Amino acid sequence: MEEQMNQNQNMDNNQNAAPQQPVGQNENAGDKDAQENKLWALLGYLGILCLIPLLAKKDSKFAQFHAKQGLVMLIGWFFSWVPIFGWLLAVALFIFWIMGVISVFQGKMQKLPIIGDLAEKINI
Repeated sequence: MEEQMNQNQNMDNNQNAAPQQPVGQNENAGDKDAQENKLWALLGYLGILCLIPLLAKKDSKFAQFHAKQGLVMLIGWFFSWVPIFGWLLAVALFIFWIMGVISVFQGKMQKLPIIGDLAEKINI
């Protein structure tokens, strides 16, 4: 008998629970910034074009975050011309570039390995 009462209470609690929003549907300031500045953030990963969002979108944390990571990657590309070490670096940077672009399209501010820590130290 008690078991039935507990089951009924659990069913009532589940029915009274607030409906959960689908993932990615919450509207807060960070999501709005990401949605409005995806193109600017994407420019951050296109070589020297990373300077455009760094200078033009100082009010967007999302665009600044990705532009700074892109700037660190741009500096890394200069070392990719060194034989053997540079080639390995170029492969790693290409993988990080793909990860960064995917992060932009998903609207996330995901730090890239090593690059993200270096990018945080940049103050512009």
